[in-house]
Amino acid sequence: MTRRFEDKTRREEDRSRPGEVVRETIPPVDGRNIDPEIGALAGEGAQQRVRDVNAPPHGEASWIGPSPSEVPATPVPTYYNVPALKEPVWKWYIPAYFYAGGVSGACAVLGATAQLMDGREMRALSRRCRVIAAGGAAVSAVLLVADLGRPARFLNMLRVLRPSSPMNVGTWILSAFGACASLAALPVVAKVPASVRRAGDAASIGAGLMGLPLTAYTGVLLAGTAVPLWQAARRELPILFACSAAAGAASFLDLLPQRGRASIAVHRFGAVAKAAEVGLTVALERQVAAVPRVAVPLRSGLSGALWRAAQGLFAASTLSSLLPGGHRRLRAFGGLLGTAGALALRFALLRAGHRSARDPRATFEQQRAGRGAHEVPELESPRRHPESERSGSGAERGFQLTDRGQHV
Repeated sequence: MTRRFEDKTRREEDRSRPGEVVRETIPPVDGRNIDPEIGALAGEGAQQRVRDVNAPPHGEASWIGPSPSEVPATPVPTYYNVPALKEPVWKWYIPAYFYAGGVSGACAVLGATAQLMDGREMRALSRRCRVIAAGGAAVSAVLLVADLGRPARFLNMLRVLRPSSPMNVGTWILSAFGACASLAALPVVAKVPASVRRAGDAASIGAGLMGLPLTAYTGVLLAGTAVPLWQAARRELPILFACSAAAGAASFLDLLPQRGRASIAVHRFGAVAKAAEVGLTVALERQVAAVPRVAVPLRSGLSGALWRAAQGLFAASTLSSLLPGGHRRLRAFGGLLGTAGALALRFALLRAGHRSARDPRATFEQQRAGRGAHEVPELESPRRHPESERSGSGAERGFQLTDRGQHV
């Protein structure tokens, strides 16, 4: 009787809130959103029991890949050319977030350094960097939440601190950086008491300290995935993103008027970062090309065109920084080239990662070449000792393992 009453109550609740209302709150399908109605035990078949667990399936099975007869013979066998990895679900918000977060973090570092130096020009540079850092932190948070789909997903990552997760650590870094940068920018944009100004100065130093990992953690985030191209460039990506963030910040500041020592500091800061950026792109491509198939997305298609454009823009911007004279229009033009190059780099790497994940041969060739995560030590499963098979189990006789998992 009680069971019938509960079933009746459940059916009444289902009528009061139909499934369409629930689905309206869910963004379009992008690989992350799951309709909660799918897991509801409702309907006439909800309480049915399976008589034979090992019964053969009914109907035709759907096949997501091409027919085995249509797959051409390749030197490296794959599973019918079906991708071995799931393609990342990131949208354009993520490379834009990489750029905004990197520029704001580098500006915070530069602003904190200028604050510790004397002179009116350096104080003006510090105030300008504070405003850029606070604005970049706000834009970064908006872009990240837009890609996640719901603000609750961003807040849920703050419930725990997991050092082994680059995404979780990055969320904490962005949150702490945003708080420090906002407090540091408050005395610049509003009239506040002296105590708040002192707190803003201290927060500026804190934003500079948090800005350093903010510029590089996004490279660690990409390098920690199983995507062949990102994984092959795991050593260069964090350093490249940090140098690109510094170059992007200097390029953005070159678009604004600078004077005196501040102009010289920004010029030198940008010249070193841009030169390092050009060299790191060459080193990254050489490292990825150790397995030629993995480097294909950087050498063909739209991702390859964006990658070459980024390298060309970096080189042109570096050349404009090294030319003597330092005319205002030339520096602004170099800043425009550097900004475009920083954006092209991030979009190129994201699109190349998508292509690399869809290519099953890149995944298998990288593993068969002994690359991937082969540096991670792994203990082989112990095999039975020949003497233990004659005299009893290994637990009775006992055996030892070397570092390679072999019996001695």
